[in-house]
Amino acid sequence: MKLAIISHTEHYRAPDGNILGWGPTITEINHLLDIFDEIYHVAMLYDKVAPPSALPYVSNRITFVPIPAVGGKSISSKINSIRNAPKIISIVSNTLKKIDVFQLRAPTGIGVFLIPYLTLFIKKKGWFKYAGNWNQSQPPLGYAIQRFMLKQQSRKVTINGQWEMQPKHCITFENPCLTEKNLIEGDLAIEHKSKEDKLIFCFVGRLERQKGVERIIKAFNNLEESDKNKINEVHFIGDGEEKEYFIKLTKNSGVKFHFHGFLPRNQVFDVYKKANVFLLPSSASEGFPKVIAEAINFGCIPLVSNVSSIAQYVRHGKNGIVLDSLTINNLNKELKKVLNLSRIEYNHLLRARKELIHKFTFEYYNNRIKNDILK
Repeated sequence: MKLAIISHTEHYRAPDGNILGWGPTITEINHLLDIFDEIYHVAMLYDKVAPPSALPYVSNRITFVPIPAVGGKSISSKINSIRNAPKIISIVSNTLKKIDVFQLRAPTGIGVFLIPYLTLFIKKKGWFKYAGNWNQSQPPLGYAIQRFMLKQQSRKVTINGQWEMQPKHCITFENPCLTEKNLIEGDLAIEHKSKEDKLIFCFVGRLERQKGVERIIKAFNNLEESDKNKINEVHFIGDGEEKEYFIKLTKNSGVKFHFHGFLPRNQVFDVYKKANVFLLPSSASEGFPKVIAEAINFGCIPLVSNVSSIAQYVRHGKNGIVLDSLTINNLNKELKKVLNLSRIEYNHLLRARKELIHKFTFEYYNNRIKNDILK
């Protein structure tokens, strides 16, 4: 069976000519080879240097099909998307002639015209994957339009979380990010973790205010000296336009901060393995970020915001900490609690991951595609 995936995933051409793409999506597609004979990935090619987190495809059974790199918030970028719509539809149309089933990954700027095109003109089997916040009360206009169209679908739509009034064709699906080998590595990492005098914290994601980076730094800066003495270091993995601003905020803070930029996946996992707490006090339009599941697997207690479906998986006081309000003072309060956990309380949170983590394996995901989508 042949699959076409249509997405806005960023791709880059390496100096040796190989194509690299955004790591989490490429890893997911590589694992789909276990259930598909061939995969075509229709996605965007950018003329810039690939970040260290970008990865290659593992097989020539995957074919990358480039489309123009469009998208953005400005009026000019939206006009550019409309201008390129006929070309993108033509490329998608030609690719669909070669396959048996398709998947469109939304929300994305190109989804505004591709969802109606696929719905009205394509008869082949397919499904839609909505990776954003399905229950967002005031989404951006483009997201709202796509969500409305997907709610009217006859085809299946996979979404994050379970919600009231969820249409029958909209199926709750976890985003995969872990191998069976990763689960074993996670078990080993946890065996070597305990409540030490000083804790290690980490954040993984885009360095921007919406993701909570400023909130994190200011909450640490506002801790009393006695609590700062219980911190070993705080790691930030990722990059963004405001990185220099965030670095300035950490000066003379009394806390040791490390800004790594983007890292390859194995090096991100190495940080998880030594860290005690994972931080994501995000106000962004999240679905369920894969980094939370990855961090939990390697023994990081999640301290996260109550956005979209996050609190359906991270249960406050049971397997992590969920912020009831996204303020610096509230984050500061929860950091104090974490720093002063007893050894028994820490171990309880640390070892409560088992019931959650297997749902985020590629094996579990592929089985659900076979049983809940393709059948």
